[in-house]
Amino acid sequence: MSDTAPSLRTAKRTDRRTEDVMQIWTEQTNGLYGLMAEFDRAQTLVDAARQTAAAGYVNVEAYTPLPIEELNDILHRTRTILPKLVLGGGLAGMATGFALQYWAAAIEYPMNIGGRPYASWPAFVVPSYELTILFAALTAAVGMVLLNGLPQPYHPVFNVPRFSMASSDKFFLVIESTDARFEHEATARFLQGLGAKGVYDVAD
Repeated sequence: MSDTAPSLRTAKRTDRRTEDVMQIWTEQTNGLYGLMAEFDRAQTLVDAARQTAAAGYVNVEAYTPLPIEELNDILHRTRTILPKLVLGGGLAGMATGFALQYWAAAIEYPMNIGGRPYASWPAFVVPSYELTILFAALTAAVGMVLLNGLPQPYHPVFNVPRFSMASSDKFFLVIESTDARFEHEATARFLQGLGAKGVYDVAD
């Protein structure tokens, strides 16, 4: 009995410490969207993003005043389904154009003109091609807006005053608090070590 009691007390203390750590982590991340690091140059941001991905952070986003293709390869490793949607839209447009002409020429209003067949498919090519382009373009435009989550009148990053510079000459990297490796103090030190000019809490 005497050997068991200390073990139970040790286990209880360990459980309490675990609960304390979880409580601290919850308090730190409660109402916190993540941490934002500010950089002056595009290359510095690219290097920071590469180190962040190498460190195992997954829920990361970059905000820049100009497109930086390298960031897509570093942060967004999962390809968008937009090309597949555009292909599907184009095929749907081609089928719609062909079906509409076939219905009009061969089913609803058949006319024997010079002995030519009702379903003269070479004559259907140009309208079908035009509808292919139209449907693909509309799918690309609408799909891009929806997949980007637009319109988006509010986002937590807007709560950081310095973020207004993201549309002019500053570059920002955000690690979200939902990331499995996120720990407020350690993540803040990590971002500072990447050469950030400032690290800011992003309120949710």
